[in-house]
This record gives sequence, C-alpha cells and structure tokens, in this order.
Amino acid sequence: MFSDFSLFALLLFFLPIMAPSQTIQDDFEGNGTITTWYGDNCGINTNLANPFQQGINNSATVLEYQDNGGQYANVRFDIGNNLYLALNHNFSLKIYVPSNGLTGSQPNQVSLKLQDGTLAEPWSTQTEIIKPLALNEWQTVTFDFEKDAYINLDGNSPPPAERKDFNRVLLQINGENNTDHVLAYIDDFHYNVTIPADHVFDNLVWSDEFDIDGAVDGTKWFHQTQLPAFGSWFNGELQHYTNRADNSFVENGLLNIVAKKETFTDQGYTKSYTSARLNSKFSFKYGRVEIRAKLPTGVGTWPALWMLGKNINENGAYWDNQGFGTTPWPYCGEIDIMEHWGKNQNYVQSATHTPSSFGATFNLGGQTVPTASSEFHVYALEWTPEKLVFSVDDAIHYIYNPAIKDADTWPFDDEQYILLNIAIEEIIDPGFSQSSMEIDYVRVYQAGMVPAAQVDDTAYQFFYPNPVYDALTINIEKAIERNIALNIYSPDGTLVKQYNKQVDNNRIVLDGLGDLSSGMYIILYEYNLRKYSLKIIKG
Repeated sequence: MFSDFSLFALLLFFLPIMAPSQTIQDDFEGNGTITTWYGDNCGINTNLANPFQQGINNSATVLEYQDNGGQYANVRFDIGNNLYLALNHNFSLKIYVPSNGLTGSQPNQVSLKLQDGTLAEPWSTQTEIIKPLALNEWQTVTFDFEKDAYINLDGNSPPPAERKDFNRVLLQINGENNTDHVLAYIDDFHYNVTIPADHVFDNLVWSDEFDIDGAVDGTKWFHQTQLPAFGSWFNGELQHYTNRADNSFVENGLLNIVAKKETFTDQGYTKSYTSARLNSKFSFKYGRVEIRAKLPTGVGTWPALWMLGKNINENGAYWDNQGFGTTPWPYCGEIDIMEHWGKNQNYVQSATHTPSSFGATFNLGGQTVPTASSEFHVYALEWTPEKLVFSVDDAIHYIYNPAIKDADTWPFDDEQYILLNIAIEEIIDPGFSQSSMEIDYVRVYQAGMVPAAQVDDTAYQFFYPNPVYDALTINIEKAIERNIALNIYSPDGTLVKQYNKQVDNNRIVLDGLGDLSSGMYIILYEYNLRKYSLKIIKG
C-alpha cells in the first residue's frame, strides 16, 4: 500500500480546458474569422493580389480599399458578440497607401472606429483612434483603446476600455466629410482576447452523455412538474411541464426536450402546450459547465440552459423537496447559461439575476449564432469566486464581475444546480405544433486532477464535489465490490485521515471531511493492483 510518501512524486496528468477566446482576424488568404466585410460608399475587394509584395508584407492577397469620393467612405465588419476591451484593448493591421492613389490635401491617416451596430444610429455610440500614415510603404499600425488618445462622439460616454457595447469595427482612411479619392491596401487585421487561466477546471466531476436510449436517467435528473401556487408558470408562460416520454426522452445519444401544442390537464388546470423541465440531482459550487445543444425553433419557444441556487424555496423543485429550500428568488441567485427566443431566432443570451438586478436584469450579454437551431454548439459557463464567464464555442459574449461583491450583487458562493427546459411565451405562432431542444451532453468540471500515471484507463474515475465541504463521492467505473483503504495527506505529507470503504454501486463516499482545515489535500489508494492519486480542495 501507500506507505512511502515519495508516491507524491508520481507524474500527475491534467486534462486541459481551453480558456475561452475571442479572435477576430483576417489575412485575406482564406484563414480569417471575419465574414462580414462591407464597403460603405467605398469600393472593396477582399481577395486582391498584393500589388506591393515588399518590406514587411510579402503575402499573396490583401484587401483593396477604394474611396472614389464618398463623403463618409469606410469599410467595416460586424461581429456576433461584443468586444471585451477590458481584457484586450489592442487592434493591429498592416496598411499601404500609394501616393498616386490620392487626391486632395487631406492628412494621411487611418482611423479605427468602434460602434454598436445593432442600433439604428450606430455612430451615436462611436469611439475612435486616429493614427498617422507614411505613404508608399507597408507599415503596421496599432490601436490601443486604453492608452492611445481616443475620441468619443458622445462626450458623456465612459472610456472605451470600460465599455461592453461595441460589435462593429470601421476603418476609414484620410478622414471623412470630404470628396477626395483614396486607394489603399490592408492586410493582417488582428484582435484577440483570452480569459486568463487563473482557475483551471480540469476534473470532470459529473456528466450525462445520454448514451442509453429510453427514459431520462432518474438517478441524474428530476422532472419538475408542480405548478406554482397561482396555477401557471412565471412570466405568463403557457405550458404544463410533464414527466411523460412525449416531452423528454433519450434517443441516438441525444436528450430530447419537446415542446408540443396539445390540450393537457394536470393539477386541475388545462393548458394548450406541454414541455419538460429537468432539475439536476447534482449541485456544486464553482467550476465549468459545458452543454452541447441544438435549439428549437418557432416564435414563442423559449429554451433555457440555466442554474438556480440549491437553497431556493420553490415548491416542487428537486432540492426544495430534499429540504434545502430556505431562500426565495432572486436571493438564491440565478445564472442563465443560455436563453433563446424563437422570435429572435439566431440570438442567444446569458444573464444573471441577483437582488441588485432581476427580472428585466441589466446584467446580460449575448451573440448571434446563425446556426443555433441547425447545428450543435457548446454553451459554457466558467464560475469562479471572482466572476462568471459565458461563451458559445469558446467565443465569449458576457462576463459578470461586479466591482462590489455582496449579498445583493453576488449570491454565487453557494451551490447551484442545473435546469434544462423549453417554456412557451404568451405570444406564440398559431401554427406552432412542436419543436425539440436536442442535447448531446452536459458536463461539469472542477479544479482537481485525474489519476496518476499508473491508472488503468478502463477503470477511470471521477469525483465530486471539488471544492469539498463535508462528503466526497468517488465514482469508479467497472468496479468489483470490495473494500478499499484510502489515506488523506496534507501537502507536507502528514497523514490526516484514513478510511476503509466498501465500493457500493460503483461509488465510494468519504464523509466527515468537514473538520479538515481549508486547503489542498491528496488522497492515495490502491485498487485492482493500480495506484491512484486525487487532489481535492477543502472549502
């Protein structure tokens, strides 16, 4: 057994979880992420053979910018999610302006402007940086919206690095409000932001892969069907939630939640629509949630992937039924990983609801996903003690990080659970019959480590929760019923606890951890002639 603490020198493998990133770049050779280039009163060619392959730019193709006298000529593109200048405020590009392509006497300059392109008057939100240009040479120009001099069209707007409403980028050469001609070439536009990996959630602690056809796994999910006291679900919703296979089932590796138009009577109330609302029988604090899903369609459908505090006192909810319901909404906290409204088909949104802002909350952000209902996408939340980061396919669209974290703004230091549902809004397409949300998997990661180098992959194990407060569950696949001895060590090698536990239903439960001091510990044990090492955090 593990009598020698030198076992701590075992090589420990960590499974990396990529930090969400927002990359906006174009080399005009087919490798870009920008697909919405548009010439506004300006000629544009995004695939022109580079006429000046020299100096710092020998690339084959570039963007041609041809202003033939447009008063406000520019080129621009829109992005599906708002920029996060607080995390990265630097843009860069290469540019070449031939002197024989100019008329008039305007200053030789390039302006990068940021706007909210969703508004009827997007220029009203504009901020810009202007940089001088040399003629007849390729040059790299950078725009730093934290350190460079900027111009806000609205003098009352905050500094650009503090704003989250920009989703349009404009480039304008040699100013505006003139009719002079400008010919220029642009290449290698780049902007990138990555969330710092200050918390690494590398340990899969709970998941449902929906691999077994039939009913929803009752060991992992609870059908919440009980109506609120007034006989209808909140927000004027029209549906009954049921536990019938008509509204939720697993088939071909996918969970199907089906919203249907049908007359259905339950609990003394007759409604015209049915759907399903699932509560996870797993709760946790901090980590990364990933849900790969394809969304329903139809005006009036309202699918959601979200979380509530385990302590919510909502009659009929799983954790309230277990005796944890002590706190009303919104004091329990709500985290909306993804909401989608059929009346705004390709837009998805994330939000938080707290005592400081709930219902029509101000704390939200979203992005356009053109294939939200035709392709699967990964909707993710990273939850740390400092912030909530929301993304789709690793493209961030919202970060909730209030400057003051108290009971009003941050009820997110207690365990939450996951909900999956489709609601039906008050106004729905009269021709709607049914539509499904398909979910490939739901996964929760927390800080931790996977088994040591000698682990047998066929007996891969995961454990939860982490951080742990009182009891830790270790799941062992393909387990043989037998007793296992486990030792818990502090980081300095001191043995602090010993257990001898029976494997029951492929699980070992270590209780009584509440008396450990907060910090990191390592659990060592041996099973089927294999040695295992797990790192846990005691909260």
